[in-house]
Amino acid sequence: MTTANTIPAGYRINAQGHYVPESQVKPLDKLRDDVVLRIIEAAKKQRQAMAEFKLQAMSEVADFIDVSAAEYGVEYGGTKGNVTLVSFDGRYKLVRAVGEHRVFDERIQAAKTLIDTCISEWSGGADEKIMALVDHAFRVNKQGKIDINQVLGLRQLNIDDIKWNEAMDAVADAIQVTGTSQYLRLYERQADGGYQQISLDLAKL
Repeated sequence: MTTANTIPAGYRINAQGHYVPESQVKPLDKLRDDVVLRIIEAAKKQRQAMAEFKLQAMSEVADFIDVSAAEYGVEYGGTKGNVTLVSFDGRYKLVRAVGEHRVFDERIQAAKTLIDTCISEWSGGADEKIMALVDHAFRVNKQGKIDINQVLGLRQLNIDDIKWNEAMDAVADAIQVTGTSQYLRLYERQADGGYQQISLDLAKL
């Protein structure tokens, strides 16, 4: 990878990786390059500041939860579970949410086979509709993975059948938790009493 330190003096590298003499670079191209690099550099600093803010905020929330729990003689560590904290005047609210990363292991294929067997053994006009729901639930997403929430939606179907229930248990057994992510959401109360999220997304500012 070429870095700024390896570029010969008086040259720039174009998008094809070629060295171009500064004298052959148009003033407008230089200005465009300067604008892009300046904004990107500023954005990287903001991203780093945001990362540091999140770590600090999460640490403060965890510490507060431990202090609160200690008042009742409870020790459970402050990094697990969803928590909502509200300011004394109710104007501000912050939510610490913990989301699990879940995937299906190889047993989901066995669960799918059980489901297909159930449907093929049933009789009645509902078979095609249920099969359509199953096919939809087991479609892969853009990442080539089966959407867990779509499949778990099948468990909401009110089907009283032993084999179907076995298939639903197989679906649950096939879920593996591969990790967790913590999210921090900040809210401010509006005139109507509802809370509006304080957006930290550049696209929503």
